[in-house]
Amino acid sequence: MSGFSVTPVTPVTRYHPLARALHGLLGLALVGNFALGLYMVDLPFSPTRLQLYSWHKWLGVLVLAFSAVRLLTRLLAPPPALPVAIEAAMPVWQRWAHHATHVGLYLLFFAVPLLGWAFSSAAGFPVVLFGLWPLPDFVPVNEPLSDVLKRLHAWAAYAMAALVLLHVVGALKHHFIDRDGLLARMR
Repeated sequence: MSGFSVTPVTPVTRYHPLARALHGLLGLALVGNFALGLYMVDLPFSPTRLQLYSWHKWLGVLVLAFSAVRLLTRLLAPPPALPVAIEAAMPVWQRWAHHATHVGLYLLFFAVPLLGWAFSSAAGFPVVLFGLWPLPDFVPVNEPLSDVLKRLHAWAAYAMAALVLLHVVGALKHHFIDRDGLLARMR
């Protein structure tokens, strides 16, 4: 097998342990909350639907908190640079997609839950974290604003789901096709 290597050409530096833990927690929370959101929206009005909406809001607040800690961790312990050999092997469009996907994800980590929180406030349904702690309303009750925020929240959630999928596909490509060890940075 001339030239084919299953191990990375360059040693790969790993992310900070807290960044790796938050990556996994945030990934699970995002996928779980997206699935919950898809399931609950078409349910008839019932105690179950109200409970699922509460759980969706609680998970959204946790996503917001995890995202804030993740961003702080990223600022205090910057991610390792892409190994030179891996970056050199990537076409320009892939490097651009890599960076744009990460920037888009970070923006949406904050935008989606904040839009949901504002939508809930405008609809007149306060967020009461774990049924114990009422969070402040972002906006006054306003039905037309609620309708706009509901759509924005949904569109932003679908955009985030698309970027998460792109992120996962890119990681799997590096692992199974390129076999460059890039995925090991998050293990």
